[in-house]
Amino acid sequence: MVKLAELVGHELKWIQPHALKMEYELHAGEMIAATLRFRSSLGSFATATSADGTWTFKRVGFWQTKVTIRAAESETDLATFRNNTWSGGGTLELLDGRKYPANTNFWSTQYEFKTEQGESLISYRKIGGILHMSSVTEIHPLARNIPEMPWMVLLGWYLTVMMHMDSAAAAAA
Repeated sequence: MVKLAELVGHELKWIQPHALKMEYELHAGEMIAATLRFRSSLGSFATATSADGTWTFKRVGFWQTKVTIRAAESETDLATFRNNTWSGGGTLELLDGRKYPANTNFWSTQYEFKTEQGESLISYRKIGGILHMSSVTEIHPLARNIPEMPWMVLLGWYLTVMMHMDSAAAAAA
């Protein structure tokens, strides 16, 4: 694995190697740059790993959900993502007060983190797949200067997977 800052501007792709496993890999060509693994197929706890480190993501709450982001083996939140169901996105809030809005399009085939000024940081396009979820992912040059960028890349995919799980559950209901 290489540090994600080395992949800024490269076309990356999230893939789900096995249809029945909640495990995902971020590919840079033939190389695996990061992984995201859910503890169970029904839960929201996931572990994300890259050459930059290991983090955990967990969704909490019912009506107003949020996602906690922690370094592996830590009980302290690094940040919180507050979901805004009605706008198809939410806001990543860091402990120092910085905020990064995230949004999706109507069909949930795109997802993106931006600066508060609306500049693209990390984008996920061509999101889809019936048996195997995938996405083309780009880390934009502006994201290189954000220390949290490595786990933000993994968090964005986590949020995308959770959004699609919620859509599937709503369709089945």
